[in-house]
Amino acid sequence: QVQLEEFGGGLVQAGDSLKLSCAGLGRTFSNLGVGWFRQSPGKERELIACTTRSGETSYHADSVQGRFTISRDNTKNTVYLQMNSLTTDDTAVYYCAAARAYGNFLAGSYAMDHWGKGTLVTVSS
Repeated sequence: QVQLEEFGGGLVQAGDSLKLSCAGLGRTFSNLGVGWFRQSPGKERELIACTTRSGETSYHADSVQGRFTISRDNTKNTVYLQMNSLTTDDTAVYYCAAARAYGNFLAGSYAMDHWGKGTLVTVSS
């Protein structure tokens, strides 16, 4: 069993940067693909970034490509999301997720094995 907990959300201004962290508790963290989803009010939860067990392969959604970067440090059981050039459209609850198969991320949020509780990111204009 893996428990995930997000850190780093908050209120920032448009154009600012923010870095989210997700700590994984459990021995199998390094054996899991990990990623970040977000959900805004009235919208479905969407995948924004994910990476493989080693961190060598990553995916970023078009909406964040070039602005957000996912990374992981398996020695610290932590995955990060560096967010730059934030806009008001990035306002959402950000969730960390993990799955035994990296391909599950592209299948959708229902295919995740583990979830964090989420952290709120609010971007003001």
